Amino acid sequence: MKKVRKAIIPAAGLGTRFLPATKTIPKEMLPVVDKPTILYVVEEAVRAGIEDIVIISGRGKTAIEDFFDNSYEVQDKLSKDGKTHLLERIEKAKNLANIISIRQKEALGLGHAVLCGRPVVGDEPFAVLLADEIMVGTPTVTEELADQFHKTGISTIALMEVAPSEVSKYGIVKAEPMAPGLLHHPGKLFNITQVVEKPSASEAPSTLAIPGRYVFEGAIFEEIKNLSPGKNGEIQLTDAILKLAQKGRMNGMMFSAQRFDAGDKLGYLKANIELGLIHPETGDGLKEYIKYLAKKL
Repeated sequence: MKKVRKAIIPAAGLGTRFLPATKTIPKEMLPVVDKPTILYVVEEAVRAGIEDIVIISGRGKTAIEDFFDNSYEVQDKLSKDGKTHLLERIEKAKNLANIISIRQKEALGLGHAVLCGRPVVGDEPFAVLLADEIMVGTPTVTEELADQFHKTGISTIALMEVAPSEVSKYGIVKAEPMAPGLLHHPGKLFNITQVVEKPSASEAPSTLAIPGRYVFEGAIFEEIKNLSPGKNGEIQLTDAILKLAQKGRMNGMMFSAQRFDAGDKLGYLKANIELGLIHPETGDGLKEYIKYLAKKL
């Protein structure tokens, strides 16, 4: 079975939830501690063995391309000042993988954004990682999904349990466990039979949500290509997932990694706090400050 060597990172959204900050700065470039959000996502892909990463961008997103390119003035300044540790971090970031940028000229939905990556991916299996989702754990979620695909050859997507009040924010699946045991145990595999995009609590087939990590066989491109616009007049990736599910070609997997929705204000703040606590330069000081705040509350 082919290994997963390519990934698509959709990053063309306008980031309206972070306005006015994102008027001129892509939301994917907002820092979490000392790294832009998208770098965490790229690093996760690379740890899964991804070599070619296709970033689907839009107008006003050139800062993402620039970040993964040379910055001669900054690099020259760091070199002359002897700040080799910072220079090494910049060099490492830009050499992580082959970064290919493709412009999504119209905001036609997540399915369309993924389809934009087809000229690079071709018919190979590939991962999709949403650029505003940070997932921290060992192994990474993408590693686990890629490993399952390598074993089965069947598209596999990450699943997580959400509260009934939260189902309207996600694609929600109906799924059957593939083996007995704890239903929502990390690593638990499911056969997906139904997918609904952002249903109401009464319409949701379950409380199993799709949080933004996927590994697909190349066949999903044809499914996306043949879709009609769905909810909100967009080409929905969940509709293509449903098509493969109806053919018995879609599995789901629970995961154990810590997940942050960095595209949401509160989720973004939580990511900064949690990752700041484990950062060697900020951890101790932030821990003491949190203790100080706790006494005041």
